[in-house]
Formats: sequence, structure tokens, C-alpha cells
Amino acid sequence: MPGSFSELFRWHMINRNHAVRPTIHDRKHCTISCLVRTTASNYSTQASEQRTKEEKRKDISTVEDPFDAPTYNIPEKPVTFAEGASYSLIILAGLGVAGLAAYAVFKELIFEPKEYKIFGKALERVQNDSQVTVRIGSPVTGYGQESRNRAARQRIPNRVWTDEDGVEHVEVNFHIRGPHGFGKVYTEMFKNQADKKWTFTYLIVEIKSPSPAQLMLESYVPA
Repeated sequence: MPGSFSELFRWHMINRNHAVRPTIHDRKHCTISCLVRTTASNYSTQASEQRTKEEKRKDISTVEDPFDAPTYNIPEKPVTFAEGASYSLIILAGLGVAGLAAYAVFKELIFEPKEYKIFGKALERVQNDSQVTVRIGSPVTGYGQESRNRAARQRIPNRVWTDEDGVEHVEVNFHIRGPHGFGKVYTEMFKNQADKKWTFTYLIVEIKSPSPAQLMLESYVPA
């Protein structure tokens, strides 16, 4: 223990410095503690941020898209009587048009008009006659009118009537053409009461080119 005041003061300062100055072991312990606290704080912060992101993700996934909502719960507008009647009329009109088209095709394919039937028989007779083919060549084609219009060429001029005995007559005329010339055909057929077959009354071919000529291919003579 110092005796004088100066020695007492020196001893006090030495003890003070010795008490305040930390040791190497204390500094290492402090550094490790700080690192542990910092690491724990960082880990806690990262864990908190991760939980926040997951919660946001869950919130987003649970939000229902209004456009993806089921539509089976939407109430349907009831159909009024007027609307139902109009729909029925439209359907019936469509069926009517389809029926008319089918009937037209069926009639043309099955129920051939009389004038076209007579035209076909007369043309076949002309095509097989050597007096015609030697003049205008072969094959021979027939058509209704001299026109570029297809419908006009297919339309056969005709006259249909029934005589006083109840016999049906059909008269037609049409054009013919071959590789070397052309002409016109005039014919009439009647439906025989005995066998119900069509018979030629007459069949005349007028050759106009290359050289004019008239040919009587058929002429009916009553028995």
C-alpha cells in the first residue's frame, strides 16, 4: 500500500487501466458473440421474408379469376311463345325448301318430261341413220336452240296435245350438228293405245350444211 499521495495516485491509475483494458480472451469472446447475433439476425430476417413471399403466393393462388368462374349457375333467359313460333317457322321453311329441291331433282331424274323423252328417241334415230351421218359426219349431237346460253340450248321447243280419240301427241323440233355439217329435225310422236308405246308420226331431217337436203326418216301409215 503506498504511503504518499503521489504513490497513491499512481497506484490508482495503474489499477484503473488494468481494470478497464479488456483481455485478448474477452475480445475474442465479444467478436464471436457479435458474429453469432448477426448471423442469427440475418437468418431470422431471411426466414421472415421467405414466409412473407409464400403467404403472398398463397394469397394470389387463392384469388378466383372471375372469367374462370363456372357458367352453369347463370340463369337462362326463358324463350317466349313468339320466339318459339318464329324458330319453328324458320325450321319449317328450311324443310320446305329442301323438300322442293329434292322433288325437282327426283322429278327430273325419274319423271322425265314427255318432250325430253321424244327428243331422246328422235335423236337416237337420227344418230343411227346412215343418210344423216354420211352428210354431216359422226357423232351427231342435238340441242334445243342456237344460243351460247346453256339453258336455252337445253330447252326443247315442243307442243303437247290430245286428239278427239284421246290419243296424246307430242311434237318437238331441235338442231343437230356433226363434224362436217348441221341441220334441224322435226318430229311428232303419239302414244299408241294398243301397246302404250310412243310411235313416230313423222321424222324429218333438214340438212342445211354442207349441202341442203331433206330426209324423211319416219312416216306413220295406219294399218
